[in-house]
Amino acid sequence: MSAIHPRITEVLTQTFKVPAAEIYPGSTMDSLEMDSLAVAEFAVLIRETTGGDRDFDQLPKDATLADISRFMDTAARGGARVGGGAAMSNAR
Repeated sequence: MSAIHPRITEVLTQTFKVPAAEIYPGSTMDSLEMDSLAVAEFAVLIRETTGGDRDFDQLPKDATLADISRFMDTAARGGARVGGGAAMSNAR
């Protein structure tokens, strides 16, 4: 798993009180029952704590935590967009 995944897990468990047992690389924001406000706040927290400037709107709505980890890991390398689906939406 990527270097950012532990930070994602920490934010989800501490800030959003998602049980650690529910956090898997294949989990999505929907499967973790994150509403649109929580998803937006999650994106801000991850950007701030990692120093990344990636726009989460580039991620597909059904992006997994593994996809998000890869997406953030590629920020430093100027990598390409993750996935090819519709952009992640904060609307449910």
